[in-house]
Amino acid sequence: MDNATQQFNAAREYWDSQAAVFDNEPDHGLRDPNVRQAWTNLLVQWLPDGPTAVLDIGCGTGSLSLVLAELGHTVTGIDLSPAMITQAEAKAQAAGQQITFQVMNGADPQFAPQKFDVVLCRHLLWALPEPAQVLQRWVKLLKQGGRLVLIEGYWHTGGGLHAQEIVEMLPVAVSNVTVQHLSDQPVLWGGAVTDERYAVIAELEPRI
Repeated sequence: MDNATQQFNAAREYWDSQAAVFDNEPDHGLRDPNVRQAWTNLLVQWLPDGPTAVLDIGCGTGSLSLVLAELGHTVTGIDLSPAMITQAEAKAQAAGQQITFQVMNGADPQFAPQKFDVVLCRHLLWALPEPAQVLQRWVKLLKQGGRLVLIEGYWHTGGGLHAQEIVEMLPVAVSNVTVQHLSDQPVLWGGAVTDERYAVIAELEPRI
């Protein structure tokens, strides 16, 4: 077994072990109505008007996937952890929402090119090897004029990516890049935070 496979299996095992308690974090479970509404407001702001096909990469227990479905979007959620996907499926079923969840490696999603209007990922890109190459793969999944939404951070632990690092590694095919800083919105996190948290939104240029 090579080193990359060992790392992948270790990550899957870790997140499987965390699935039962993952939603205890305010921004993971969105159990507080105020936190949930704050994230809902951001998703409305970031996504195009009207129903779209959204890929939620690293969906965890599916909290954002569920909000997206409730907003009328067609949602596919993927995560490397089978236990997380089981939680997500149960959550969607309880809410009466039709969401497609799949166990899949977020670093290299196996979908046809140009399948989605939006590719969204929260707090995963920073943890993946070769993030620039990962972004190239994600952008290929977007329809022309599609949107990439990356919610990331540089954590007090020293891990993460600075917003400018992500901007600089975005594929040349994307444009209209904006960075929205989120550290100053404690309602998103269930309390004040001091590290760098932000969203990068970019669009795939339509063919002329």
